[in-house]
Amino acid sequence: MVGRVVVGGLVMGLAPVAGLAALAGMALVGAGPEVFVVVGLSVFGAVLFLGLLLCVPRPRPAWGRWVRAVTVLGVEAAVVWQVGAATLSPPVLPPGPGEVAGQREWRLPTGSRLAYVRIAPERITRPEPVIFLHGGPGVADLEGDAEFYGRLASAGFQVYVYDQLGAGRSARLPDPRGYGLARDVADLEAIRRTVRAERLNLVARDYGAQLAAAYLAAHPDRVARTVLYAPAGLAPARTPARPALSAVALGAGGLPHPRALAVATLLRVDPVSAHAFAGDRELDARLALLLRRPPDPTCPASGPAPGYGGYVALAGRPAPASLRTGSAGVTGSASSHTGSAGVTGSASSHTGSAGVTGSASSRTGLARVGGPVLVVKGACDAEPWSEVTAFRRALPHARLAYVGDGVPPGRTDAYLEVLRTFLTDGQVNAYEGDGPPPGYRGP
Repeated sequence: MVGRVVVGGLVMGLAPVAGLAALAGMALVGAGPEVFVVVGLSVFGAVLFLGLLLCVPRPRPAWGRWVRAVTVLGVEAAVVWQVGAATLSPPVLPPGPGEVAGQREWRLPTGSRLAYVRIAPERITRPEPVIFLHGGPGVADLEGDAEFYGRLASAGFQVYVYDQLGAGRSARLPDPRGYGLARDVADLEAIRRTVRAERLNLVARDYGAQLAAAYLAAHPDRVARTVLYAPAGLAPARTPARPALSAVALGAGGLPHPRALAVATLLRVDPVSAHAFAGDRELDARLALLLRRPPDPTCPASGPAPGYGGYVALAGRPAPASLRTGSAGVTGSASSHTGSAGVTGSASSHTGSAGVTGSASSRTGLARVGGPVLVVKGACDAEPWSEVTAFRRALPHARLAYVGDGVPPGRTDAYLEVLRTFLTDGQVNAYEGDGPPPGYRGP
């Protein structure tokens, strides 16, 4: 009896795995939600039924066998009904983000509709505007970034802060395969033309640094100065981030939830299917839950900035270390951010995001960049020091500045002063070391 219970329990434990595998397999062959959900639930129910039969011995009397059959079928029906209802019922979604003060919208020739805020000085004394490129990808905080970087307007700059396509308050695409680094570069060039600037000052953080590097490689003559804070996306050994994001399979209370498991599985294998099944609002809400994780106690400044992201827009791009590491509410670790780092999977919504990391021509383009570039590293900003090394090698004329960050990272007065000094042709104290200095607490 004990042996039967153990074997039956193991088989029943495999039921969710088999169901999710069937769901993923059907999604990969192009089946729609109405097909892959039914197949997944059917396989789950079949394996569960087998496990229940193994747990309950077969009675000798005929009436006992009938009781066994009815009991097993009743338990089976109840469990499959509950799991099916939980899988098919969308969660109650919070309202989307409201407009922030000064919010406007660009309707670009690329087809993108991007939310932005423009902060202008009383008198424009510097012709090249400052464009801020947020990180993630997909982790946008239009209000907070506009408030912080808008302070550069006091130096005579026009400052533009915008949410990249698929993130924050900007538009989503009906087909997530339209996202990618190439699209972001095209949008940035369209922004330059729209604001009628000969050249731009780029200020970027995290994934935004990869975007800035790709833009520099494509349009080196269109950038006056570049600041890359906590850069990400060039180190060759970046850990794939799809599992970190797509493994957000826990529901309320930290317990496994069937729909969350289904969405996480679909994000790992095919963001297009995940988008068809859950939609942007639900996926955005799941990303928001992920971003609310508690910070690393050894590096309390390392958590991602509060903001409103776009989950499907993450598929196929390199993700920040803060989203790759395991944490409460995230099971497993390791790419929609599908290949949100190191693009994996043919259907990832951001195929081509790794264009800078993998393209020799792009690296050659960066080596020819002659404009001033400042790489800024914080004491505890979540991105590994190896990323700084990669950017310094790719941009041979770049200088490195080190700031002892506070909370949140990248929004301190010390960093703002470094920014203002560099952008106004001042002298920045460069850090010459190859390795991290004493007191560095990041990875």
